[in-house]
Order: sequence, then C-alpha cells, then structure tokens
Amino acid sequence: MNRHAKVKLALLIVAMSVWCMRPSVAAAQGCALCVTQAAQGGHRLIDALRSGILVLVFPPMAISIGIIYISWRKRNQFREPDPLPPISVSVHSKEG
Repeated sequence: MNRHAKVKLALLIVAMSVWCMRPSVAAAQGCALCVTQAAQGGHRLIDALRSGILVLVFPPMAISIGIIYISWRKRNQFREPDPLPPISVSVHSKEG
C-alpha cells in the first residue's frame, strides 16, 4: 500500500469516528420504550432487562467465535502445495 492510500485510509477512519461521536448518532442507541420501562420499573425489571441482554448477546457471539476457531483450524486443509521452483538449465558452449 502506497503512502497516498495510507493517508486516505487514515482520514476515512478519523472521519467515521467523528461522525459516530455526533450527539444525534450517539443518542440514537437507546430504545425509547426500554428507557421509559426501565425508569418506571423496579429492581426486578432492571434485572430482567440485563438477563435478556445477556441471552441475546452471548449465544451469537459464542457461535461466531466457534465458526472463526473452526475455520482457523481448517485453514490449510484444502490449500494446494506450492509448486516446485523451475529448474534452470544453463547451456554453455565451449569455444575452442
């Protein structure tokens, strides 16, 4: 990767980071219904929400980690061996 491409990539990453830190984007992560229910509910509702979040987060994460691990372990199973290097034959003529 040349220098121009690296600078472009760095600027893109900085621009995306700044865009994601805007207040409208950062505040959009909360569900209005969840916020109002959690504010009105008691300790049991908050515990139920936390349990629900764990139930929704950990199984897909575990499945993804398992798929990545299996693919990492099997990464060389179907790889073809490197071909042998070409044999260089030099022909020397003897001048006499």
